[in-house]
Order: sequence, then C-alpha cells, then structure tokens
Amino acid sequence: MADNPNPNPIQMQKYLSGIDYPASRDDLVRHAEQQGADSDVLDNLRKIPDREYNGPNAVSQEFSRS
Repeated sequence: MADNPNPNPIQMQKYLSGIDYPASRDDLVRHAEQQGADSDVLDNLRKIPDREYNGPNAVSQEFSRS
C-alpha cells in the first residue's frame, strides 16, 4: 500500500462532488464517506477546522494546509 498521508485536493474534491454548500466539516466528512472516500481523505477532512465552508475552493485551501 502506498504511503500517501496527504491526498491532493483534486482527489478530495472528487468525493465532495454534489455536496450542498455551505457545509460544515462534519457534513463534508459524512458526504465523502458516502461517496466511498478512503481513510486518508477522511482523516485529512477531519483535521480541517470545524467551521462552515462556502464552497469547494475554501475546502481545498484548508485541505492543502492540513
């Protein structure tokens, strides 16, 4: 198994496709889980600050910092 602790934002956005914004961190994690995201993506989403995100760009910015 490849060691990829920080999936890229493009991978992450694939699992967030179709989510309604604004969305909380928990909403993002739940949606990604339903879309079949792997544990690396889910773990990284759980690390972003718990706040409302108004769109995919806001999520990508936080995701790339985590």
